[in-house]
Amino acid sequence: VLDDPDLKDVDPVVLKQCHAAAATCILEAAKHNADKPAISACLEDCKLDRERIEEFCTEYQVHTTIVFFSIGRSPLHITDVSWRLEYQIKTNQLHKTYQPSYLVSLNVENSDSESHPDVSFSCTMEQLQVL
Repeated sequence: VLDDPDLKDVDPVVLKQCHAAAATCILEAAKHNADKPAISACLEDCKLDRERIEEFCTEYQVHTTIVFFSIGRSPLHITDVSWRLEYQIKTNQLHKTYQPSYLVSLNVENSDSESHPDVSFSCTMEQLQVL
């Protein structure tokens, strides 16, 4: 995506955040088996124009089954967990936060493949308690 000439003027950090937001939206819609009206309502709340919403919904419906069948057939099995406490002073937009967060790394196995990818994420104390 970073090599796309149409996106050369876009800040890579912003582009990465947009990609993460779109991926999250797609995964949450699929997780809840959302239909077109539900997705449209959500995207309208985000102030997207009607053209983009229609394009997103069309592409979502076309590619949803293809993408989710290619993810894998068996869930990941957690074999080990490591974590550390991090104290964040500022965000990447230079907003002061002063909040602790936990960096969690899960060692996982997948019976469908030989590789053992690690899953890493950051969360707050409240999110860790829910997890």
